[in-house]
Amino acid sequence: MGAVLKSLRQSTQIGRHSIVTAVLISFAVVVAVVTLMVLSAIGRVADYSNKLDDERSWETTVGALKTFQGQLEATLHDHSARNDAARSVYGTDDQGWVAGNYGDISSNGALFDIAIIVDDRNKPVIGYHNGEPVTQKVEDLLGTAVWALVDQVRSTRVTGVPEASGYIMTSNGIAAVGAATIRERSGRIPVPEGQRRYLVLVRYLDAARIKMLSNTYVISGLKLVPPETIARYAVSIVDPLGKPLGRLVWNSREPGDLSYLQVRPIVVGALGLVGLFFIVLLILGSLAGRRLRAEEVQARQGSLRDRLSGLLNREGLRLDVDRLVERASSDGSNVLLLYLDLDGFKEINDAYGHGTGDQLIRAVAAGLSVLIPPQATLARLGGDEFAIVFPTRELNDGPALGLAEQVLDFLSEPLEIGRRVIVVGASIGIASSPEGRIDREELVRRADLAMYKAKEAGRARMACYETAMDAHREERNALELDLRRAIEMEELTLAYQPLVDASSCEMTGVEALVRWNRPGHGPISPDDFIPVAETSGLIEALGLLVLRKACEAAQQWPDLRVAVNVSPGQFRNPAFADYVRSVLNRTEIEAGRVTLEITEGYIIQNPERTRKSIERLKALGVKVALDDFGSGFSSIGYLRQFGFDRIKIDRSLTMDVLEDSRAREMLRATVALARSLDIPVTAEGIELEEQGRALRDFGCDELQGYFYGKPMPAADISKRLAAQIPVTLDEEHGAAA
Repeated sequence: MGAVLKSLRQSTQIGRHSIVTAVLISFAVVVAVVTLMVLSAIGRVADYSNKLDDERSWETTVGALKTFQGQLEATLHDHSARNDAARSVYGTDDQGWVAGNYGDISSNGALFDIAIIVDDRNKPVIGYHNGEPVTQKVEDLLGTAVWALVDQVRSTRVTGVPEASGYIMTSNGIAAVGAATIRERSGRIPVPEGQRRYLVLVRYLDAARIKMLSNTYVISGLKLVPPETIARYAVSIVDPLGKPLGRLVWNSREPGDLSYLQVRPIVVGALGLVGLFFIVLLILGSLAGRRLRAEEVQARQGSLRDRLSGLLNREGLRLDVDRLVERASSDGSNVLLLYLDLDGFKEINDAYGHGTGDQLIRAVAAGLSVLIPPQATLARLGGDEFAIVFPTRELNDGPALGLAEQVLDFLSEPLEIGRRVIVVGASIGIASSPEGRIDREELVRRADLAMYKAKEAGRARMACYETAMDAHREERNALELDLRRAIEMEELTLAYQPLVDASSCEMTGVEALVRWNRPGHGPISPDDFIPVAETSGLIEALGLLVLRKACEAAQQWPDLRVAVNVSPGQFRNPAFADYVRSVLNRTEIEAGRVTLEITEGYIIQNPERTRKSIERLKALGVKVALDDFGSGFSSIGYLRQFGFDRIKIDRSLTMDVLEDSRAREMLRATVALARSLDIPVTAEGIELEEQGRALRDFGCDELQGYFYGKPMPAADISKRLAAQIPVTLDEEHGAAA
């Protein structure tokens, strides 16, 4: 019995040892296999490193050859495109100059070894080799391949630089060669074809220079061998005719093999520790995986944020709108989207710099974050565009309209940015997706379309999407295309409204007003096509066309001044003064007869730029008038600050001068202040004789309005000027007043 138990214990121990042995053998086999795989991988890495190093050496050698050739090209350009070279070679055949500039330089071999000048028949004119005159034939010295480069230069006519370069086989070995037409620095060749001369420069690629390239570019053992030499890596040199001249080879450094011999013992020893650290690595790997997943989630969330404002970006908004629309389609709710575009942001950015613009964006983002409802999403789409999206149970636009009104109220208040107080508004477009029936792409398009409709309506407004807006957009696009064609074909015409002297009522000038008879549609009001020109970028071309036509017409009226309205789009262009100068020179009209009229709104947005623009225009001699004075934020301070030559009182003040005592007092004070600054005053919008008489008595020196003449063609202005029949005022009544 004891023997049986002992046998059983021995069998159990043998089984356990067998299991342990099997585990150990298995682990050893795994370690051995892993060792072989690692060593094999390291061997492959070593081979790849050797290959990569040779390929890099190949690229470096190619670059060295190109640099060697490029140095000669630069020297060739400097010595062929020279005024004194063209003068000496084509004009006086100054051999002394040629010897001093080509012969002497070839003697030291620093830039080139051979310089030869040939004519259009490839006949040598003069040549130097290492400072000595060339006595050999060019073909014997340089071979015939050089003529291929000369022919390439000769074939260059109008376009391109008349230079070519390459490698050739000379009597002294391989050399870099360049050929170029001798010409002035401007590129002009002072002689006709058949009489031109060409400079050929040669620089030997000898052993010393190859060694210099080897040292400079750290290419071990770089040397030149015959073209038929077989090598694993080599750079071939061919002449312009495609003939192989030689090959550059080098000693492979085999960094991979050296690294392999150094790393192999360490790898074998390190793999012995794999089993000991296997569990630790698993634990560390698990922890690292968790951390990476967390960082990935954080990075994904960061990619959906705008870095300047901290709000969602366009991609973040896209995901959120998709989520809300999908939910609305299932629960029957409504998704409302507000699309905001700040008014005047570009002007603020231009006037105060991008730093102030960035602060303004952050301030607006902070303010909007407070206004939006808790379940809403606020995003910055880039530039000065924002979007707000939120769900609601109401299947109408009411909640969006209420929020838009709050946003407009917030943005109508001045914002303090640093030490500046800035006023910026917004145009808001509203679109909805009741029960999720409108997908995200269409919802955004509708809101964007409504936003542009609000901007066209005068800015600082809101607009809800309507199906008619699509038709309006198509109609507007068609209007823009027709307007572009009308400007290009100069189909727009001008009408001229008289400006009369307040005392004599004689015509002293005209205001040019653009008119457009659109084919197939009839006359189009400027109030309709001028805004289109502003937003489409056509306003500058339109404005210059009006200015030029007005100046051309004014040539027939030497005693009249001509006034032309200037849009903010033209005025903010730094080159506008240059355009005006060009028109004045072209039409040969006196600058003092031209008055450019600008409105108050642009001055408020860009006071510093306005000042600079006015200074440039007044330097030309033209007059600058402040138009529509009194229609907005009228300030006599503008008159003192910018030095206007004239102000024009807006018709909104003149129309009530007979009925409203406050309007009369305001007009009287405005004119008195302007006259105290020695600034003439024009009153526009006069339709009654009594209005003109009152404004004359207030001190206006010039009057304009339907009472004195409606806008008329140039021919009618000429007739009226010839007759000079003024619309008379009651002189006795005027004297009594």
